[in-house]
Amino acid sequence: MGNVLRVAAYGVCVDDDRVLLARWVDREGVRRWTLPGGGMDHGEDPYDTVIREVAEETGYEVVPRVLLGVHSHRNPRDPRPLGRYADFHALRLLYCVEVTGGSLRNETDGSTDLAAWIPLAEVPDLVRVGLVDHALGLWRERPPVGR
Repeated sequence: MGNVLRVAAYGVCVDDDRVLLARWVDREGVRRWTLPGGGMDHGEDPYDTVIREVAEETGYEVVPRVLLGVHSHRNPRDPRPLGRYADFHALRLLYCVEVTGGSLRNETDGSTDLAAWIPLAEVPDLVRVGLVDHALGLWRERPPVGR
């Protein structure tokens, strides 16, 4: 079992009591709502990562306005192909972003299949990843140390 570190950047975009989400499709085909965003390319600045990933998954051009915080998640037995496991550590940078252009569209040939504005009041009823709740908590509370 090897160690895997994944650094990613996500956009938290809230407008008129609704949040921009993307529906992630995992390896088994299970669909869960998440924030638009994803993994950094080697040498890429996380600021640029969030801009690129939000555009890929939603069609929107965004400007990161503030770094809300960092979410660290570890799964010591993350399933991998061929019945293997990895000690997986995800480090997720969460930016508050503002839409500045583009138009809403779904990603094609990626890890998400749907992008939508979801009313904040409906988020608790969604099948979603825990990152959504963590990010919305940071967005609401704005803790000074980002956690």
